[in-house]
Amino acid sequence: MSNRTTFRVLAATTALLALGAGAGCSTSAGGADPKRVDVVAAFYPLQFLAERIGGDAVRVTNLAKPGAEPHDLELNPSQVGQVSEAELIVYLKGFQPAVDDAVTQNGGDRAFDVTSVQPLLDATAGGHNHEGEEEHPEEGAGKDPHVWLDPTRLAAIGDQLAQRLGKADKEHAADYTARAAALRTDLTALDGEFRNGLATCQRREIVTSHAAFGYLADRYQLDQVGITGLSPDVEPSPQRLAHAIEEAKEHHATTIFFETLVSPKVAETIAGQVGAKTAVLDPIEGLAAGSDGDYLSVMRTNLGTLQTALDCS
Repeated sequence: MSNRTTFRVLAATTALLALGAGAGCSTSAGGADPKRVDVVAAFYPLQFLAERIGGDAVRVTNLAKPGAEPHDLELNPSQVGQVSEAELIVYLKGFQPAVDDAVTQNGGDRAFDVTSVQPLLDATAGGHNHEGEEEHPEEGAGKDPHVWLDPTRLAAIGDQLAQRLGKADKEHAADYTARAAALRTDLTALDGEFRNGLATCQRREIVTSHAAFGYLADRYQLDQVGITGLSPDVEPSPQRLAHAIEEAKEHHATTIFFETLVSPKVAETIAGQVGAKTAVLDPIEGLAAGSDGDYLSVMRTNLGTLQTALDCS
């Protein structure tokens, strides 16, 4: 314990020294670029937005590394410096406590909280409200942060991000607006593909090991049966697991979905009990390490997976 405490003290001291050194002599990877707006994105979907809308006029740093689960992100001193020096910080309040703390301490008026554009749904909205869920608030209560899984909501966030970039860099304001409009066109097309692709299906229930798909379920009239609640690394209680198995049987689920960045063992356990397959449904909190995809391509992969699992025509 003493070693851990010592490390934390040293890390905090290093961070303070890095901040005290000022932006002019920063050695962090997100150091100031005089020709571009320095943007820090808290995790991948916000990086995708910033890069598509910012184009060549921005330099985007993602605080969450590829392949890492972003919920429990811890910031190192260099990343604290990046937050302090960024001209715009794009984050989702309540999703990553370490980022929230850094923004509170160093963000000032440079922070753009995307929940100010799209208020979050309750964790049960668009999904299945389990019996007895009130007895296990850690598994299902609170707000669902996965707003980006509804392309229309992501487009609205993009429009506001363009305005914020335009305030930080008035010279390119019209370019940001134009790129946001082009992105909105792409996201509207994606929304149409989901609406058409999921219009006629044999089943509408999606049994997931991580209840991350409330916005997608709400938008496309699906019914999410979440096994572990919103935190992907929380083991479900025996009662919750048994209830999920019963629901999967009741709905004749042929597929139990798990996500890319966490263990599939819970999904495999339930699938084994009900004679179902498992498949990946990606909440796109981050890209897998080495992935050459992007938000749009991963969403289309999700659509194909859903069409197969739900037997859509």
